Amino acid sequence: MVKIYYDSDTDASLIKSKSVAVIGYGSQGRAHALNLRDSGVKVTVGVREGGKSWEAAKRDGFKPAGIAEASKAADVICVLIPDTEHGTVYSESIAPNLKAGKALMFAHGYSIRFGLINPPKDVDVFMVAPKSPGPKLREAYQQGFGVPSLIAVGQDYTGKTRQLALSYAKAIGSTKVGVLETTFSEETEEDLFGEQAVLVGGLMYLINTGFETLVENGYTPELAYFEVLHEMKLIVDLVYSSGLTGMLKAVSDTAKYGGITKGPYIVNDDTKERMQELLKAIKDGSFAKEWTGNPAESRKRLEKMMQDIESLQIETVGKKIRKMAGLEK
Repeated sequence: MVKIYYDSDTDASLIKSKSVAVIGYGSQGRAHALNLRDSGVKVTVGVREGGKSWEAAKRDGFKPAGIAEASKAADVICVLIPDTEHGTVYSESIAPNLKAGKALMFAHGYSIRFGLINPPKDVDVFMVAPKSPGPKLREAYQQGFGVPSLIAVGQDYTGKTRQLALSYAKAIGSTKVGVLETTFSEETEEDLFGEQAVLVGGLMYLINTGFETLVENGYTPELAYFEVLHEMKLIVDLVYSSGLTGMLKAVSDTAKYGGITKGPYIVNDDTKERMQELLKAIKDGSFAKEWTGNPAESRKRLEKMMQDIESLQIETVGKKIRKMAGLEK
């Protein structure tokens, strides 16, 4: 049974006694930095000077510093930049400024799990991974609440790394709702699998394949969009709030019967077999080699794939529908 920690299980004073450098000021970096600061933690934002993140941090009231400078001054260094940048930024700006007893913090286990970063033995290494995008983490904190997080200890040099991770989690608001303990490997492998098989890859291609099937059979593209994409949010909201059974109880009996009997025709043992292959490629490092083995090349490939997605008919139709619905300008 997984261990779950709450406010009463930890004390924010531990992280408040440390100086914290948040490296990166994107979705997660901004939320972490603001929540920590509002909880009374001494925070420095470390980013490349003069860039968009530098200016954004200044607008939010921080006095940003270069990554090396911020790392040198900090007791806890939070690496909250894209995975593809971890290796270079760590080796050039963070590693030279590590001293015994400092701590490295991550919001995702990728670079530790796949060896992009290999910390020295005399530093603590921990993870606090909020289970939400950064803006939601910030919004929940401002509402006096929080989002669940996962914590993991990768290296416990001081003997206090778990307590520090929990203290950090409390300062960003997560212990209000619950913090689950895991490992760097488990978090990374499950996260990549979820993104690829279900949440991003599986969902996106299921939607578009349904759209294309309807349009290729003569159905109106706008109506097809409503059917397979617009209404998806309604169903997902029901699943999110009430589970699969709760969703089924909220739809018509015709939808219940059709969904339960025909769903396995689309998602079946063949699908599960491909999911098993996908998970194997994550665990054995094949995906990591493909994605971060040559970051410059994979970035070019990603840009091309993004252009291909943007050119899909469902995206063209969707812009029109979203404007009509007041969702997009």
